[in-house]
Amino acid sequence: MKFKNAHPLITGTLILTLTGILSRIIGFFYRIYLSRIFGEEGMGLYQLLSPVLSISFSLTAAGYQTAISKLVAEQTALSSRPSLRPLFTGLSISIPLSLLCNAIVYFGADGISLRLLGDIRTADMLRILSFSIPMSAVHACVNGYFYGIKKAGIPSLSQLIEQCTRVGCVWLVTACYISPGNQPSINVAALGLTVGEMFSMLFSFMAIRNCMQCTPLIPTRDDRNASYRGLLSMALPLTANRIVLTLLQSVETVSIPYKLRQYGYDEVTALSIYGVLTGMAMPFIFFPNALTGSVAVLLLPVISENYALNHMDAVKKATGKTIRYCGFMGFLSMFGFVLLGDWLGTTVFHSPLAGYFIKTLGFICPFLYLDTTLSGILQGLGKVGHIFIMNVISILIRLGFVLFFVPSLGIRGYLLGLLISQLLQCLLYLLCLYTFLGKNHKA
Repeated sequence: MKFKNAHPLITGTLILTLTGILSRIIGFFYRIYLSRIFGEEGMGLYQLLSPVLSISFSLTAAGYQTAISKLVAEQTALSSRPSLRPLFTGLSISIPLSLLCNAIVYFGADGISLRLLGDIRTADMLRILSFSIPMSAVHACVNGYFYGIKKAGIPSLSQLIEQCTRVGCVWLVTACYISPGNQPSINVAALGLTVGEMFSMLFSFMAIRNCMQCTPLIPTRDDRNASYRGLLSMALPLTANRIVLTLLQSVETVSIPYKLRQYGYDEVTALSIYGVLTGMAMPFIFFPNALTGSVAVLLLPVISENYALNHMDAVKKATGKTIRYCGFMGFLSMFGFVLLGDWLGTTVFHSPLAGYFIKTLGFICPFLYLDTTLSGILQGLGKVGHIFIMNVISILIRLGFVLFFVPSLGIRGYLLGLLISQLLQCLLYLLCLYTFLGKNHKA
């Protein structure tokens, strides 16, 4: 049996990958620019904001984007016509939640920065970033709809618009500061992120407005009730899972600089090491993941559609090809980073430490890239609970290494935990997938 909608998957993957690569290339030069302007400590401060952004996105958008994508794909498969109902149902929930998060982060920025992030200097950045939360929620929900109908061009273009406007905004503002001889604040990076989200949201509005003209939405009361039940039954577990995972990741993120100080570094050095790891080395490691991440995003609706139609042979065929392809990509990337890591760090960022991190983190590539696509397949098969449990195990392992090994081994303790957790997560994903597909094959 031929895999249904294989061409949209391939075409969408190419579109997402090309725009993802272009966006990441822009992001590389952007990070190089930020590191030259604000230094390693400034990068560390900026990276400290990630827990707040992750928690906000988990509460307001992540689960709804995935649920919208899956429901739209299933309804399109059964009716041969895309439905806007899941999108507007998701937006009616996501927008109020995001506005509430906006208010909480804005008015509680001082407390969050001091008690959660451990550095009062992040308070002004939090206030600026708070306005990006509603815009990010709208953008994510609209992307979920277009992923569901396998039109990857719209999310890809919105991603590119977001990146270009972010970089352009930061460049213009810093240029205005530097020309008279002043030193710009890292707050400029937060402003750029918010402006980028605003432009991507506006583009999403225009894209969905065109769809509304082609696909009228006239739901009955029963339709609306059923739509809310269907969306919430899928989105709430996803949201709860994402929140728990994000909270654990936030503890991990905030603990790394603190535990590095216990190892013996002063506050500036600890924050600088964290900034080099997360702001310089990690983007290199995730660069090839633009391709595997694109596959994962587009596999979810395609797997959901074929699973809903009981086309299990097609699901198994796509799964096998994806594992082989992403595994090859991972090992190829690993050899590249191990051989060229030192050169990349010193040449691009003028940081031998970044080179050491890139070289060391290269060993996680085969497992990291497989984890991304395997998660997309399992979500398409409805194994949200299984993914949650396996992700919690992985994060707890990393957190354990941060708490108990970083104080004695330094940052090497975290790198070791990262490798072990990614390896175990990959094995658990493969075992879950093998067990599920094996049972369905016997059935």
